[in-house]
Amino acid sequence: MLLIQTKNLFTVGILFVVLLLPMSSFAEKKIPAADRVYDGQKIDLSHEKYTLLFQDLLTDQIFTQAELDSLFKNVRIKRKVLVLMDKQWEAKPYYEYRPRFITRSVIKKAKKKLKQYKEILDRIELELGVNREVIIAIWGIESRFGKNSGSFNVFQTLNTLFDAYPRRSDFFRKQLVAFLLLCKENNYDPLTIKGSYAGAFGQTQFIPTSFREYAVSFDGDERRDVFGSTNDILASIANYLRRFHWTLDAPIYADIGHTLKGPDVIKANKAGRKGLVDRLIVEREQDISLPVSPEKRPLTIVGLEIDPKRGGGKRYVAGYPNFQAITEWNHSNRYAMAVTELAEAIQ
Repeated sequence: MLLIQTKNLFTVGILFVVLLLPMSSFAEKKIPAADRVYDGQKIDLSHEKYTLLFQDLLTDQIFTQAELDSLFKNVRIKRKVLVLMDKQWEAKPYYEYRPRFITRSVIKKAKKKLKQYKEILDRIELELGVNREVIIAIWGIESRFGKNSGSFNVFQTLNTLFDAYPRRSDFFRKQLVAFLLLCKENNYDPLTIKGSYAGAFGQTQFIPTSFREYAVSFDGDERRDVFGSTNDILASIANYLRRFHWTLDAPIYADIGHTLKGPDVIKANKAGRKGLVDRLIVEREQDISLPVSPEKRPLTIVGLEIDPKRGGGKRYVAGYPNFQAITEWNHSNRYAMAVTELAEAIQ
């Protein structure tokens, strides 16, 4: 018993020392964000970052001091959020990533949704110009058609990431402000909304800034409801893609082989999703014929990892502007390919 007590005291002592170290020490030693805090740790609202935040929220009397006091009085760290932020699925190789989202069950449900919401999707294609299969695929991947929208308290999540995730603290400050504003604009209680570990919510899994920018009402009222209105959910997904220049019925990708042959194509691939190359160059360097790109816009070059059990290596594809529109939703090329392949499977 004495040994156990001594060990516990030592652990507590180490934790106490760690919590006293300046944040710069953690940055230098690259200690994971989750190891700098403990679960349920009270956030220091007297810190300069919060005093500046409150000043901004009080500007133009958008919020009163009483409202802020009530909202933030019990806000605490959710350590699991930080753990998950450093273990995101987008970092997995494609052969591990794809099966997480594309299964027989998901394909079967997606086909049913296509039939069930045919009239809404007809109207969306006509008015917004986005292919229905892609809309349904994103809906399925993001929230399993509304069955899984996340279990994390969004307000706590955003505060945790703003306060204790230094690498992206500025980004999550912006999301926290946008979240509070959208809750006020739409008469939502910010303390009750649930979502993902990254602060996304609703069946669309919009982050707050995306909701304010791209969510639409498509059911005849003025309220943008991504929680319960299927019309709004599907139209909001379509509106996001439309705003990033989706072209109805245009190509999304084309296979270009298992080897990259030319310098321009190799360079574009190394540059990631922002690496663009003219279609004619891809044709010449890969010795392949490709579909025409809308308005002759350039392509991205994407490498998708193949399971070593099936020979390994990579499958390379040319991502067309529609593929690029999906990567504006989620910056991962693996995500965009999963959406595309699910859309193909239900077409």
